[in-house]
Amino acid sequence: MAEVLRAGVVGMGMMGRNHVRVLSGLDGVELVGIADPQGDRFGTAGRATVHTSPEALVEAGVDLCVVAVPTEDHERVAMLLADAGVHVLVEKPLAHTLEAAERVAEAFEGAGLVGAVGHIERFNPALRALRERLEAGELGEVFQIATSRQGPFPARIKDVGVVKDLATHDVDLTAFVGGSPFESISARTAHKTGRPHEDLVAATGMLVDGTVTNHMVNWLSPYKERRTVVLGEKGAFVADTLTADLTFHANGTQATQWDAIGAFRGVVEGDVTRYAIAKPEPLRTELEAFRDAVLGEASGVVTMAEGLEAVRVAEAVLAAAASKQTITIER
Repeated sequence: MAEVLRAGVVGMGMMGRNHVRVLSGLDGVELVGIADPQGDRFGTAGRATVHTSPEALVEAGVDLCVVAVPTEDHERVAMLLADAGVHVLVEKPLAHTLEAAERVAEAFEGAGLVGAVGHIERFNPALRALRERLEAGELGEVFQIATSRQGPFPARIKDVGVVKDLATHDVDLTAFVGGSPFESISARTAHKTGRPHEDLVAATGMLVDGTVTNHMVNWLSPYKERRTVVLGEKGAFVADTLTADLTFHANGTQATQWDAIGAFRGVVEGDVTRYAIAKPEPLRTELEAFRDAVLGEASGVVTMAEGLEAVRVAEAVLAAAASKQTITIER
């Protein structure tokens, strides 16, 4: 890889620091600068120049940049970088509103720049292996995709609720794994911690291809869970994205000897297979895809158009919860 790309990071919160760590050792990339109003308060910038504003980082000169600021600032910073001709990966969600997300996506498309969104679950080894097996027909017809994303409240999140911060992962990975966009969604939310934004959501949807979806997401559980279950005619895949494990529970083929149960004609338990899969760090895989996209190579990066779709569905979730009605996704 001959060309070395000059990279920057805006925002030195938890995700920004992780991006700095990975970019610092990524082939073909030189991390030349970071920008944060509070500077490098955690001492993680290394040899990169520290700036207090994204404008100063742009002036110093970068080819690509990661935007890891609070969600409400995504649009402002991304538009600044688009105007400067910088390729950008914005941490999810793309923006705090659908209208803002549309403006950002249009700006990068119009400028001919790579615009990517940090939907990191797309790069989780378990979900990538799951999608490959579904595409190969190993499950047969897919009936349902159910996700659970639960854990304690992260005090660093102040500007959005659990739907846009966490559930955007689930709506994006569901469409990715299922290979179909959402058609409709219904939902209920709850506010239990005294914050202005919701901290729990239960949503049920349907993809355009007829697959039923269920999503349980909250910041109230005393344990952390990240699980995706895909049910189909040959059994069920279970992906644990915390451990990057993928397991298949097959429908049984052993005939029952119990007439009453046999008359039910339902499925029975079969073999359980836990796959041995390679487990590269998802963030590294994501940033490699972003680098390759900037270099003009096919990479599978999550585009801003796809990030816009996640925001669209998230806003439909909130509208469904507010109206207590099923919302058809308008495009």
